[in-house]
Amino acid sequence: RPPRSTLFPYTTLFRSNQYLNAMKYQIDDIDRKILSYLVKNARVPFLEIARECGISGAAIHQRVKKMEDAGIIEGSRFIVKPRALGFKICAFIGVILDNASQYKKVVKEIEKIPEVIECHFITGHYSFFLKIRCNSHQHLMDILINTLQNIPGIAKTESFISLDQLIEKQVDICTEEQ
Repeated sequence: RPPRSTLFPYTTLFRSNQYLNAMKYQIDDIDRKILSYLVKNARVPFLEIARECGISGAAIHQRVKKMEDAGIIEGSRFIVKPRALGFKICAFIGVILDNASQYKKVVKEIEKIPEVIECHFITGHYSFFLKIRCNSHQHLMDILINTLQNIPGIAKTESFISLDQLIEKQVDICTEEQ
C-alpha cells in the first residue's frame, strides 16, 4: 500500500487552513499506531499508548496535538445509538435543486432540521444526499412533506429507507503490523 500521509475528513476543505496544514503534516508509523488505538477507543490513556509505541506520554500528547492542529483528527466523542433514543427509522434522501446556485441557501435551511444528521454535496443525479433519523414512518413523511419539500430551491426529493446497517467502521489506519 502507498503510505497514507494525510487522513482528514473532506469537510476540512471548507474550513480555514486545516486542509493545508493536513497536507503539510506527514503521518509516520508511530502516528498510525496512535491513531489505530484512538479509533478503537478514544478514551484509552495516553500512557498506555505510549507504552505500546515505546515513547513517552508527553510525546503522545504532542503528536495528538499536532494531528489535531493539522485537522487530521478532531476531538473525541461518545456515539449515541439513535435506536436507543427511539429513532428507529433511518432514511436517505436524494435532493434535486431548482438551481445549483441556490445550494448555500438550501443547506442553511436543511441544517435547521434536527432529524438531518448528515448532508453530502454529491455528483450525479442529486445535488445533496441526506441521512435522517425519525421515530416512525409518519414522522419521516412529515419531515418530507411539511419541511424538506417546502424549502425554497428544492425541486424534488427521493427517499430510500434503510432496512439494516450492515457495516459501520472508521477509515483503515495502516500500521506496520497489518
